[in-house]
Amino acid sequence: MVRRLHILVPQPRSRFLLVRCPVCGNEQVVFSHATFPARCLVCGAQLVEPTGGKAKINGQVVRVLG
Repeated sequence: MVRRLHILVPQPRSRFLLVRCPVCGNEQVVFSHATFPARCLVCGAQLVEPTGGKAKINGQVVRVLG
């Protein structure tokens, strides 16, 4: 009888986030590991600062989407 090992599939550590702008309150989808600074589409405030790994989120994270 041969026992099979259960091979786990790794889950990604990056997610899409719904972020609320601290200036105007607009909600926008951004990537958690963004490599380019994302700005609010309404007022132009910077929502995401790239850091080389996980991005620094300047707004409030409302929901994790993925």
